[in-house]
Amino acid sequence: MTNQTIRVIARFIALPNKVEELKAVLLELIEPTRQEAGVIKYELVQNQSDPTDFTFIEEWTSDQALNTHLDSPHLKAGVAKLEGLVTAAPDVRRYHLLA
Repeated sequence: MTNQTIRVIARFIALPNKVEELKAVLLELIEPTRQEAGVIKYELVQNQSDPTDFTFIEEWTSDQALNTHLDSPHLKAGVAKLEGLVTAAPDVRRYHLLA
């Protein structure tokens, strides 16, 4: 189990009248995050049947790389913009691949 990557699913639900504003904030995070050390995958998807539902699908080389990302200035700036755009705090979960 050593050297296993960390998978993250981070879900954001926009207020119905703030979908485009939330999308813009989330899209701003992609390029700077993809430049970070330790990122393997960082993708943003939008639910086809519920356009208010956005999810990042992430893969990191280690907890340390993920924790560095969580402390990055661009992520902190993005999180600061979420107030008034989302229905609740983001649902962020860490996973290990089993198979």
